[in-house]
Amino acid sequence: MSNFRVIDRRRFVLASGAAIAGIGTVFGGEDVVAQDDTTFKVAFVYVGPVGDLGWTWAHDQGRQEMIEALKGEGVTVETKYSESVPEVQADAERVIRGYAQEGYQLIVTTSFGYMEATINVAKQFPDIQFIHISGYMTAENVSTAFGKIEEPRYVSGIIAGHMATGGKLGYVAAYPIPEVIRGINAFTLGVRSVNPEATVQVVWTNTWYDPQKERQAVEALLDGGAEVIAQHQDTAGPQQAAEAAGKYGVGYNADMSELAPKAVLTCPIWHWGVYYEDAVKQIMAGTWQSNQYWGGWKDGDVDLSPIADFVPEEARAAAETEIEAFKAGEKDIFAIFTGPLKDQNGEDKVAEGTAMTGEEILNMNWFVEGVQGELPS
Repeated sequence: MSNFRVIDRRRFVLASGAAIAGIGTVFGGEDVVAQDDTTFKVAFVYVGPVGDLGWTWAHDQGRQEMIEALKGEGVTVETKYSESVPEVQADAERVIRGYAQEGYQLIVTTSFGYMEATINVAKQFPDIQFIHISGYMTAENVSTAFGKIEEPRYVSGIIAGHMATGGKLGYVAAYPIPEVIRGINAFTLGVRSVNPEATVQVVWTNTWYDPQKERQAVEALLDGGAEVIAQHQDTAGPQQAAEAAGKYGVGYNADMSELAPKAVLTCPIWHWGVYYEDAVKQIMAGTWQSNQYWGGWKDGDVDLSPIADFVPEEARAAAETEIEAFKAGEKDIFAIFTGPLKDQNGEDKVAEGTAMTGEEILNMNWFVEGVQGELPS
């Protein structure tokens, strides 16, 4: 597994997915009592509801997959989780500290806004391991983790580019932060590898989870002529709105095809269980050290949901060729962001044959050529 140190402290500054007030602790996993070295206790702190079919749902699927995988190896994992925990430091610290006091051996906090709370509690419990998803701060017992979701986003762009015969696509985006910006860019580069003249119009919602705002954004994009709607949002609302209009869509976080079967082309998705299983194994074996993990397709952390049957063979074949290259490690996120690259104003940003560095990709704050939309100055 590869590791990468994130330096820019502006990443995910606005990341706040908790639209639901209050803290609800929900118990999951297997309710067992730790008795020997074959039992391990893991707690999760979620920013949204587990039923969002989005970011939190994906993490909770990973939790369940980890339990089942380790059960097959003779390890019993006891888990608990709290959902819809506000990204308010006092609230987050109270939940995290509660799990530490209960004796959980690993505590996973799954949104950027929990970063300082995680660090603060970790100082008080040096014998417990903490993993913070998407942040940059570490300690001897605090690690960070994220994935190269831009790889499947790029391939989804190839499919979308084939389907948008008129060359107009739309993108419903949460916040103008590097995580979202580089995803839009990867998608657009995939689209324009098929149709160099295509454009991707971006509408910001400034929320991770708000079905009404997401639908309104889609309606604006459709009014502008978009034929395919992509998203960096946590609900299937954009896909359902696209289907209602007789258009296509690319979902995110989960396979959304059941909710919009006539629209969804495919969805970039996460496999957090792969990472969680490996982390627990290393911690139990005593080999775990604080790290900053950044895994990709070849590591099994990201993927595409099945490509819709109605996607033409030409588009399917092009996507499958790319998928195999990413899975084999013949291609990666650095290949996506290799020059020549221009920004949306036509200015040269990356020279021909030069790959952006990991730090440059993670801190991306500009749109590639073909993206239509404004970024805060």
